[in-house]
Amino acid sequence: MSNLVSFGYIVPELLLGAMAVILFLLSAMRRRNLLRKTIFPGLAILGLMAALSVLVNRTSGGIFGGDPGCISGCSLFFGLLATDPLADFFRILVISATTICVLISIGSPALPKGRTGEYHGLLLVMCLGMCLLSAANHLLMVYVAMETVSLCSYLLTGWDARKCRSREAGMKYVLFGGVASGVMLFGMSLFYGLFGDLSFQGLHLALQGSGALSGAMGQWAATLSVVFMFAGFGYKIAATPFHMWCPDVYEGAPTPFTALLSVGPKAVGMALILRFFYSIFLFPGSMETVIGASGQIPWLLLIGIVSAVTMTLGNLAALVQNNVKRLLAYSSIAHAGYILMGVTAGGQEGFEAVSLYMAVYLIMNMGAFAVVSLVEKASGSEELQVFRGLGKRAPLVALVMTIFLISLAGLPPTAGFIGKLYLFAALLERGGFWFLMLALVGVTNSVVSLYFYARVLKSMYMEKADTDLPTIPIRNPAAVTATALSFATLFLGLFWQPLATAARWSATLFH
Repeated sequence: MSNLVSFGYIVPELLLGAMAVILFLLSAMRRRNLLRKTIFPGLAILGLMAALSVLVNRTSGGIFGGDPGCISGCSLFFGLLATDPLADFFRILVISATTICVLISIGSPALPKGRTGEYHGLLLVMCLGMCLLSAANHLLMVYVAMETVSLCSYLLTGWDARKCRSREAGMKYVLFGGVASGVMLFGMSLFYGLFGDLSFQGLHLALQGSGALSGAMGQWAATLSVVFMFAGFGYKIAATPFHMWCPDVYEGAPTPFTALLSVGPKAVGMALILRFFYSIFLFPGSMETVIGASGQIPWLLLIGIVSAVTMTLGNLAALVQNNVKRLLAYSSIAHAGYILMGVTAGGQEGFEAVSLYMAVYLIMNMGAFAVVSLVEKASGSEELQVFRGLGKRAPLVALVMTIFLISLAGLPPTAGFIGKLYLFAALLERGGFWFLMLALVGVTNSVVSLYFYARVLKSMYMEKADTDLPTIPIRNPAAVTATALSFATLFLGLFWQPLATAARWSATLFH
């Protein structure tokens, strides 16, 4: 589509950008107390809700039986962006995640009082970048959108400059992120050198018919470029061996932003992996076409190995953590491995499971971080010891955290159980020895994860609290948000069909 027509399809991004500019301008004015406490978060939520309402209004008909819209072939700005169910589904997810982050951030002690306008403006710019990344259909757009997300992430990670831990986390994130971006960009340059094109569709046609792969050097160059780009994607979703930044960054970043960081980049990273491998290699059910096109490399097997190693390392490392944010960081790494099982399964069922699990993961993981934010605000720490006796000091908060931990472990009757059920079902549907082995690894890791989630439960209900530990206030936005997310976790564990319908709609691209 032409540029003028394409603007009609990016109204949510335009709304987010406009509101971010307004927030930056207001923050440059006198920082009155009213602006800090109400106007800045209120305007941020207004912009997010406006963008979300546009998306929901446009997609609701396609999800529930109406016109599905552009399933394939609809491109914007002459091929830079795509407009399809996959992009719209993940845009809804990241806008919802950013809204939850803003609610959790209200009143957080981790945010310096004089800089809340810039904070909320950067959140909206990061959300805009994630929306663009979920719809990117060209490698240059992938890089620009990813850098938009990354630069905002670096700033927000080190936002609490009063703490050395936050500054250290920001610096580590910049260094790791710079290396990952450079590696990914080098992979893109190899692709362009081989085929003279960076659009997904152009690369697909080139891989199928170009003579660049006729020799061994061309095949190795194409293989190396895919590996380098997958390294950049893997860094975004914190998959092993690209996970090194995750624990330190999650621990040092302001807790409300850590909640968004654990979900938003992971969601758009998964959407990017699905779109990249499908569009370029075209594997609706398997990756045999990829094996034949680029040097006999078994990509499905390699992604399955990354999935198994990621979930295993994440769960084993989480066993010995005494800081709840680091524990949830390694849990996030493990969940990246679980989600990659759906990518490995491929096809409609596998990609539907990826979409459904990402929505479920958003709810339960951001809810868990909302509880951590509450405890941190009251006690000034997120160590496991400050959770002692939480069942008596704040029964509602402890109950909400229990629901999230049970869901993260994948136990019924929670949404986490349904999400893992869809992932394992997609693998079993494929059949075959390697898919069954990956499912077995996933089940084993789910059992292992019970231990470190149970440690938090034990601390809350079976250990006595220190006498100087304060009570946890429940009359604030973070507590209300956590409670609402706990209800959603239980509701979707019992009535998941509407979410499954939306996830199936998002995967119509992969018929």
